[in-house]
Amino acid sequence: MIDSGFVGELLGTMIMVAIGIGNGAGLGLKKTYSRTSNNWLLVCFAWGLAISMGVYTASAAGSAGHLNPAVTIAFAICGLFPWHSVLPYLAGQFIGAFLGAIIVIIIYYKNFQITNADEGNNVSIFGSEPSIKSPIHDFIAEAGATFAFVLVLTHLGDFTVGLKPFIVGMLIIAIGLGLGNITFAMNPARDFAPRLAYTILPVPHKGNADWKYAWVPFFGPIVGAILGAGLSTLV
Repeated sequence: MIDSGFVGELLGTMIMVAIGIGNGAGLGLKKTYSRTSNNWLLVCFAWGLAISMGVYTASAAGSAGHLNPAVTIAFAICGLFPWHSVLPYLAGQFIGAFLGAIIVIIIYYKNFQITNADEGNNVSIFGSEPSIKSPIHDFIAEAGATFAFVLVLTHLGDFTVGLKPFIVGMLIIAIGLGLGNITFAMNPARDFAPRLAYTILPVPHKGNADWKYAWVPFFGPIVGAILGAGLSTLV
């Protein structure tokens, strides 16, 4: 039997170094979000806090706070979540993401009216767009970031209690700064449903929704989450 100390130190050091060095790569290499956006730290913090608040809300309403089809599917495949709850969770996640996008469209409608696609009224507000468009590489980046996220997530136990939702949010911030500089979706519902809302709703002066790319942030996180949850189950 493999020594548990060895396994724990291996996985922990792997996550630590991947996030730490990944941050260095994001700061040092060309065409990363950290280099091309002065607001990347703000984006990561906003999504981290958004997920923390979402987990708290979901938990209070009676769910396990997944908020992410990749997590739900991976947990079910690895025996960490009952299959009979998968479809209700997926439905809630995709519909909830669509409704969230509607809220943004309503609140910012006047701003959409005065902003053209080349000025920022584009799909990156609603879905993810890679720093360098290379679908296979971007798929690997999505899978890798989600793998790290779910590997850590599975070791938090019930991540809906106490301050754990904030820990989940901090995890998202760390992944975004360290491994999310290429593409940062890690959630099929978070990308697909808002992208759909941007496509079919009357958003003024909107740009192209880029559906040719949409398969990457849909399937990449699912594969990464299955690998992360699978590895956690094995060890």
